[in-house]
Amino acid sequence: MGYESMKKLKPLVHLLLPLCVHWIAEEMTVSVLVDVTTSALCPGKSTCSEAIYINGVQQTVVGIFKMVVLPILGQLADEHGRKPLLILTVSTTIIPFGLLTINKSKEFVYAYYVLRTISYILSQGSIFCISVAYAADVVDESSRAAVFSWITGLFSASHVMGNVLARFLSVGYIFQVSIGLLILVPVYMTLFLAETVTPKTEVNQSSTLKSNALKIVQERFNSMRYAANIVTSSPTLKCISLISFFYELGMSGISSVLLYYLKSAFGFNKNQFSEILMMVGVGSIVSQILVLPLINPLFGEKVILCMALLSSIAYAMLYGLAWAPWVPYLSASFGVIYILVKPSTYAVISKAALSADQGKAQGFVAGVQSVASLLSPIVMSPLTSLFLSRDAPFNCKGFSILCASLCMVVSLCYACTLKVEAPRKRTFDENAENIEAPLLT
Repeated sequence: MGYESMKKLKPLVHLLLPLCVHWIAEEMTVSVLVDVTTSALCPGKSTCSEAIYINGVQQTVVGIFKMVVLPILGQLADEHGRKPLLILTVSTTIIPFGLLTINKSKEFVYAYYVLRTISYILSQGSIFCISVAYAADVVDESSRAAVFSWITGLFSASHVMGNVLARFLSVGYIFQVSIGLLILVPVYMTLFLAETVTPKTEVNQSSTLKSNALKIVQERFNSMRYAANIVTSSPTLKCISLISFFYELGMSGISSVLLYYLKSAFGFNKNQFSEILMMVGVGSIVSQILVLPLINPLFGEKVILCMALLSSIAYAMLYGLAWAPWVPYLSASFGVIYILVKPSTYAVISKAALSADQGKAQGFVAGVQSVASLLSPIVMSPLTSLFLSRDAPFNCKGFSILCASLCMVVSLCYACTLKVEAPRKRTFDENAENIEAPLLT
């Protein structure tokens, strides 16, 4: 990006540093969780339908609640500040992982799933949305695409570091190290992260509890109605919402069953999972931190988004048709390109929304994605379990992943019609007095 571009990241140091630590702590547990849950729920077996179904149920429940929670968190970040919402969302992972640090028995695994579901409802997607809104507060519009790419690039770099730790640490130490890092993150943010918006001041403190509760409900309803109007009144935001919906419908379905599919089809364990994830992560760092900032001014967000979606289709089809253990490694290499879907989407949303509406727009689109994430496991979990079993109608263990690739095809079709336009003047501003301007510029 060059020295001048690097300077633009300086106001974000105290945001990006703790986020990197948080992502490392979460990622280092991913590859080992498959082995831990399979061993606890289905001892001595390589295929565990119970674990696949529990993951599907978890994803569905998370998707149901995220439809409401994500837009609300985006609104609260606009009205009451980014910092408290970020501290809340990054803190939710501590207790679930703490349980697995204590014990990895069947009962503790069930308890982990319950608490991790609550954690996902509050943090999955919202951390990125609020972080992107924070970055939009302090970075010029012309540089946002590059900065968003750096954020997702650091996310990939954190994944690589997490997988390196997972590859070489024993199972007994992975959760202990993860807990220590997870506790450090909210402490660091509390001490060093600067706020970027002026929190809304509260008035009429003598109101009754009932009237205050009714007022809060009414404010949330009006704010959600306002956020919906922002998206529906913008052709760009409507189109990117559809693109995000179908992309997430396919990709979330794949990610929920992929590791269990690889374990059953090819006998992969923690080490193979870590190797694949590291390979994708290293390539993603280069594509997001170096390549996207260079090619974005030349091609624009739309072209990059279409290329990334095309790559995601190839990624899914190769996984679904994998005929040998080396094919998943080839498929994973396409992650270097499809990872650009996220920063391109953030950049399109940011360009199409006013500065004061960044949290609302990002949160609303994330809410649309959560609808997709609740629908996909309803089909993917039973379909994957069926084709991994001996009762499969025909021999294609990755058939469910092939079905998911069709969703990415639909997303690509919508992306080809996308027109990136500047935000229109507000036509609905009942709560305009509550919209806060950034403190940092």
